[in-house]
Amino acid sequence: MNRKNIPAEFVFQLFALIIAIIIVHAFYVSVVRPNAAQIIEQQAIALKADPGHVRERRVWVLIKDMEQEACFILMFWALAIMGYKSVQVIGERGLLDVDLVPVADGMRILPEDTREFARQIQALPEDRQRMLLPRALLSALRRFNSTHNIQDVSTSTHTICESEADRLESELSMIRYISWAIPSIGFIGTVRGIGEALAQADKAVQGDIAGVTQSLGVAFNSTFIALLISIFLMFLVHQLQLLQERLVFDSESYCEDKLIRHMKAD
Repeated sequence: MNRKNIPAEFVFQLFALIIAIIIVHAFYVSVVRPNAAQIIEQQAIALKADPGHVRERRVWVLIKDMEQEACFILMFWALAIMGYKSVQVIGERGLLDVDLVPVADGMRILPEDTREFARQIQALPEDRQRMLLPRALLSALRRFNSTHNIQDVSTSTHTICESEADRLESELSMIRYISWAIPSIGFIGTVRGIGEALAQADKAVQGDIAGVTQSLGVAFNSTFIALLISIFLMFLVHQLQLLQERLVFDSESYCEDKLIRHMKAD
């Protein structure tokens, strides 16, 4: 497969997932699980010494299981993807402060003038030409040159901005899937914990409830952590979506204010 045919975003997402797995798993192996094991051991000793001892809910114990580890891996993966998209949007917003079509107030753009303005946009670096604002401006200039109809130009600009909004919306599907998958993994931990607790029901009947208590802790802790992470991610997803929608709206307004209102048909 030709490397040029592999989207850069796909490569970024793949490496972001691999890095998230390595870092989170290393942190769990070296920090989380040793601390959690130590806390559980101390609590067991304290419980034997004092049957009325109440166990504290410690962070290391809350996040020690494999379901919580998987949730954190997905969270950092989603954060990396959102960071990548946010940088792209911020980069495109930077063009809104650039005078891509230098038209003074009171100046009129005739159909025969469009080629000169189009050449200025085509002189931009290739990566910038692929951005929304240059594409919308270039499409507007070409449509005005071919149709001499300002309404057609406005419709063309709106269509490009609308299709870009749909594309940006569809590209959020992976992040939304991750946000949905995290609570599902938490529920898997709940099912696993309850299953382990039921398997030790005979010990609980005999008076040994330590195993049942620990298994129920797995059940509730996994769902608790997963729901917290999901709430956090969904907030960030909506902020990113708002940033993208503002980019599309401001780009269309830029085309209207900086270009279309200066056009004059023959």
